Amino acid sequence: MNQVVLDPTAELNPANRAVLPRLNQLGGKTIGLLDINKPRGDKLLDRLETLLNNEGAQVRRYNKPTMTRVAPLEVKQAIASECDAVIEALAD
Repeated sequence: MNQVVLDPTAELNPANRAVLPRLNQLGGKTIGLLDINKPRGDKLLDRLETLLNNEGAQVRRYNKPTMTRVAPLEVKQAIASECDAVIEALAD
């Protein structure tokens, strides 16, 4: 199945990137939850954390200082080195 993933960053010439493989299971995996500081995003992530914990995943929480800027390099590096996957919250 061919999938098209749109890049929301509005790049004029976006780079082609391969989609990373999905996790086969959540048990024993570390999932990062990134709160971008949009209203009610924390509510979404609280619920996801409960669901992921019920599946046996360990959850680590991260925050962007503001929704209007990209995540700081330190946050991105922490997620990359500490997590098997990440979910970013977008809610209003």
